[in-house]
Amino acid sequence: MAMGLPGLVQTATATDETVSAAELAQHVDAKGPGRGLDLAMRSEALFSRGSPLNLPAGVFAGATALGFLSYVTGVHSATYDRVDGVVKQVGFLWAPNWTFLFMVFLPLFFGFVIELLAFWKFEARLKLVAQSDQIESHNAWARTVGSASSTYWAVFLVCLVFAGIVQWVEVCLIPLMKGNGDYAIDWGKIAIVRPDIISVPEAVLFTGFSYLYMAISFYVFFVGLILLYTIAYDFWKIKEKLKDQPEVNSQCDLNEVGLTIIRGTFRCTVLGILIAICMKIQSSYLTSTGENIAAWFVGDISSAIYGDKNMNSAIGYSMPTHYSSLLVVISTCIVFLFGALRLDIGNQFRVTLWKMSTVVALLVAGYLLIGAFAGFSILLSIGVLFALYGLFDPGLGRWQTSELGSKLNVS
Repeated sequence: MAMGLPGLVQTATATDETVSAAELAQHVDAKGPGRGLDLAMRSEALFSRGSPLNLPAGVFAGATALGFLSYVTGVHSATYDRVDGVVKQVGFLWAPNWTFLFMVFLPLFFGFVIELLAFWKFEARLKLVAQSDQIESHNAWARTVGSASSTYWAVFLVCLVFAGIVQWVEVCLIPLMKGNGDYAIDWGKIAIVRPDIISVPEAVLFTGFSYLYMAISFYVFFVGLILLYTIAYDFWKIKEKLKDQPEVNSQCDLNEVGLTIIRGTFRCTVLGILIAICMKIQSSYLTSTGENIAAWFVGDISSAIYGDKNMNSAIGYSMPTHYSSLLVVISTCIVFLFGALRLDIGNQFRVTLWKMSTVVALLVAGYLLIGAFAGFSILLSIGVLFALYGLFDPGLGRWQTSELGSKLNVS
């Protein structure tokens, strides 16, 4: 017969041992709201169960498998003669929204979310609440996650049905069946103009598998954003309960935990916008006059500096990726803004929070101006450089200075 909650708490107190994460998770599954087909808890478990390497490695492995399939089908590097005389490189391995996105930025995003969730769920939350209430703390977290079940289902349906199935049918299947369409030729539709490289049935199967992988991956991405939102909200609720307690240690713990959460949220925000940039860059390149994506970037910089031919003149193709990438940017920035408002980690850290916001704004501006004018890549490159630095030092040089000053004052 399973031991009840009072018995578990009494045993943990008597032996002066911390209940392991596995035992807590097992108890939450048995007693908490995670029973049955609960999409919210099952989605959260992707980030909190097993090795932290599982999810990032799984996404990377899927992208690697697609890369091998592109070699087998011959679309890894493919060119075609466009109607305006431009020879376009549209190979799979030349598409940043299928290489950098799924092999670099998305695994890093998942890694940072997993790290932050583990810190909050198994360390920070227990530090802010009574240690004797470990199991109740995890049940409370499970209830908070489970309360957003409708959100998880809505995101799941949008990602699978609309971003996956509907988009694949409209962008790939129908053009492949008809032999034409309103969308620019890419590796998924190269069979229309280069049947010698890949046949239409092969292209249908390959693109169908790719879009299914993409839809599932983006669902998990949005799950990560929901969890970041939930962590900030849960922290705010606990902070409101503790604000009437004048203990110095409680305030120090709140500041320390809030600092860690905003740093992790900033990293994930930067990666989310970089993901959207990969999507929009590929979409904009396909409609430009650049022969390949590298030449397009170099040509844009050259046109801005030396006044050469503008590489941004585009053909009027439909670009649904512009819309989906904008949704990614908006969703990511909303989570960052909510975290910044709810965490409220004190005056001494607000300067760094403004630095974070400036980097995010610069990156968003670079995203919005992709292909808008000659030289957009210069602004975009500056924003990306600051963003990449922020991944290694999310405090942007401020945290270390503040911490050092505090230690010197204490000594």
